[in-house]
Amino acid sequence: MALSQEKLYTSEDYWNLPEDVRAELIDGQFYYQAVPGRIHQTISGELHTVINNYIKSRKGSCRVFAAPFAVKLFEDDNRTIVEPDISVICDPGKLTDRGCTGAPDWIIEIIPPGNPGHDFIHKLNLYAKASVREYWIVDPRSHNILVYYLEQKDFGVKVYTFQDSIKVNIYDDFWIDFQDLDL
Repeated sequence: MALSQEKLYTSEDYWNLPEDVRAELIDGQFYYQAVPGRIHQTISGELHTVINNYIKSRKGSCRVFAAPFAVKLFEDDNRTIVEPDISVICDPGKLTDRGCTGAPDWIIEIIPPGNPGHDFIHKLNLYAKASVREYWIVDPRSHNILVYYLEQKDFGVKVYTFQDSIKVNIYDDFWIDFQDLDL
């Protein structure tokens, strides 16, 4: 008796999804995403604004993008495309008409209520493998922010709260004070 085989999807399947379907493709499997709620969108909007204002005020070359924004982490991998809540890309050569090809410099994920393990485990490992320089996980329920930064090919982590001012490690002089955000 033959074992049933799981269908593996490709980037072509991802690009052919209906426009109203939000999903990520990881290792050939789709992970469908719920529509973000008000708190999630508030956090995303506030962080996007602060980051964008910082970059513009310094006439920086980095660009910040909010989801949905397709990120193909590995150029030769046709089975993984993620949609981080916020992506900061400092190499304009990685930007395409469809999104980003290659690892962003900084990714922020805001934990949804339904599946926190996806961001804490699957994506953490994926982003580490892709050499994302900095990865923040913002948890609206616990009011915690986990900041992972690449140290000699391993992610180091620091934990902060919504009461803290957090250093953005990819910049020398950028801090985000969560108390100043309109959350």
